[in-house]
Amino acid sequence: MTTARGATPEQAIPERALSDRLDAWLGDDEPKTLGGLLKHFGQQAFAVAFVLLMMPSALPIPTAGITHVLEAATLLLALQLVVGRDEPWLPRRVRDKELKSLQSEKARRRLVTPLEKVEKIARPRFARTVQSNAGRIVFGLIVVLFVIGAIVAPPFSGLDTLPSAGIVLVSLGVLFGDAILVGVGVLAGVGGMALIVALAGTVASAMGSMF
Repeated sequence: MTTARGATPEQAIPERALSDRLDAWLGDDEPKTLGGLLKHFGQQAFAVAFVLLMMPSALPIPTAGITHVLEAATLLLALQLVVGRDEPWLPRRVRDKELKSLQSEKARRRLVTPLEKVEKIARPRFARTVQSNAGRIVFGLIVVLFVIGAIVAPPFSGLDTLPSAGIVLVSLGVLFGDAILVGVGVLAGVGGMALIVALAGTVASAMGSMF
């Protein structure tokens, strides 16, 4: 099934605001799991999952020690986009992992409020390019690159923030068909990767001068 201008249902701009849908999902009484997230958002699940999985690192929001679980799930889903998979898949152990840290009212507002702000400025711009089949593959590759950067960033350094924010912004750009938002996300992620590489070079240089 396709929608106007050749977009698939996953690519179409949601009729109901994404922030409202996320708020409703976080606010219901069901356990919050990755599997529940993918089921709730259906064919938009890839991009929405990247937003929710990486936003805690982008803001940041405490994740009760499951940051790397969220990043690993993001990497696995992104690789599926690269190989052209239409429906997201996660191992049962990861799919059934309960996201308890996202169930508090404070975390809920910190997730939903930024989305509400982005929705006010997002516009369909070069949507067909962003949401084409080739665009989906490039989207997956960008997420793979940035999430690896977030994973290798030194703990407690804050250097995972920009790559994570890049993933969130690029994903929102794909959801809303907004190439400008995608571009901003790419710049944020590349900037974060550059900082990580620069730090690694500085550390390597300092260690080399010691021996």
